Amino acid sequence: SARNSRADGSQQKPFDIGSKLPCRWRDDHYHMVEILERRPCSDEHGWEYYVHYQEYNRRLDEWVGINKLQTSSSDSDSREDHERHKLTTRNMKRKLDDMQGHAGDGHEDLDPASLREHEEATKVKNIARVEIGRHEVETWYYSPLPDEFSCLPKLYICEFCLKFMKRKETLMRHMGKCELLHPPGDEIYRSGNLSMFEVDGQRNKMYCQNLCFIAKLFLDHKTLYYDVDPFLFYILCECDTKGAHIVAYFSKEKNSPDDYNLACILTLPPYQRKGYGKFLIEFSYELSKREGKIGTPERPLSDLGCVTYRSYWIRVLLDLLRKHKSNITIKELSEMSHIKTEDIISSLQALNVIKYHKGNHIICISKHILDEHLKPSPSRIPIDPNKLHWNPPSLH
Repeated sequence: SARNSRADGSQQKPFDIGSKLPCRWRDDHYHMVEILERRPCSDEHGWEYYVHYQEYNRRLDEWVGINKLQTSSSDSDSREDHERHKLTTRNMKRKLDDMQGHAGDGHEDLDPASLREHEEATKVKNIARVEIGRHEVETWYYSPLPDEFSCLPKLYICEFCLKFMKRKETLMRHMGKCELLHPPGDEIYRSGNLSMFEVDGQRNKMYCQNLCFIAKLFLDHKTLYYDVDPFLFYILCECDTKGAHIVAYFSKEKNSPDDYNLACILTLPPYQRKGYGKFLIEFSYELSKREGKIGTPERPLSDLGCVTYRSYWIRVLLDLLRKHKSNITIKELSEMSHIKTEDIISSLQALNVIKYHKGNHIICISKHILDEHLKPSPSRIPIDPNKLHWNPPSLH
C-alpha cells in the first residue's frame, strides 16, 4: 500500500501539498495532519513530508517519512478505532497544554491576509534541533537565521557568547578558546545561584541579534527585532563553577513612549515550569519602580502571556488589598504596584470583585478569594530588591 514506491522499485507520484491524512505520532497513535511541504529523501528513494498536526500548535510540525503516514484504509481503522484516536488526541492535547502551556501565537492583530502570508513564509522549520550548553532541544518554529545556518538538522551554540556553529567539533574547539563565562554585560542582580545581566543591544549587537534568532525558534511572533540598538536585554542565568548558564531573558526598549517595561520574554524549554517566567515579569516591574514609572508589557500578548501576566497582577494586587483591608483606590494600587490602571481593572474584573458605581470603581473582595489566590506557590522565586544594583540608563 506504499504510495511512494511500487513492488518493482519504480517511483509513484508523491502526495500533493495540502493533502490531509492520518499520521503516526510519537504516542504511537494516528492523528490527522496536513502536508505543508515535501522533499526527496536523502537516499533518493521516495519522499519526506513536512506535516502539521491539525489539533496542535505549529510548534509540533515536523518532517516524517512515508512509513508514518496511513496511506490507505484498513480494517483496523474502524469507527471504534477512530473514536479511540479522538480520545487519545484530547488526552494528548491536555498533556501537552500542561507540559508546555497552550501558547497563543501573538497574531491577534493580524488580518487574515497578513496571517496567511506570515504562515506561508514561516511554515517549515529550518532548524530541527539546537545544542546549547548541556542541553539538546527540539525547536518549535522557523527562524530567519543567516543563510549559512538557515537549513541544518542541528545548530550548535556557545552558551556564553551565543556564536552559531554547524558542527560539534567546531563548538568544542571554540569552547576551548571562548573567553566569556557569562553574558557580555553588567551583572545587576545576584541571589543564590541566580544572576541577572543587563546587555546593551548597541554595545553587544551580535550577541543580542543571535539571542533574537534563538528566541524566534521558540516564539511564533509576527516580527523579530533585527535592530537591537534601541533595546536592553536582561539575561537570567543559573551559575555554577563552570560559569553563568543562560536560562531565560526579556528585552525592553531604552525609551518607550508607551511606558512598555517588557518587549519580548522567553524561558528556554529545558528551564520552563520552574517559575522563571514570573520571575522575569516581577523583575521588569522592579526596574519600573526604580525608574519611577508605571509599566505594562508590549502588546499583543499571546494567550499564555495573558494568563501569566494576569496571574502575576492578581497576586500583587490581592496582596496589597489584604494589607490595606481593601480600603484603597485604583490609582493608589497603581502607584504602589507600578501596574497600569487598565491592567489592574481588567485583572479585578476577571475575578469579578470590582463594580462601577456612580462614576467610581468599588472593590468588593472576600476572604475566600484572598486565601485562594494568595496560597504559597512552590515555584515562586522571590526577588530581593536589596540585591538589585541598578540605576535607570539616564542616570548611569
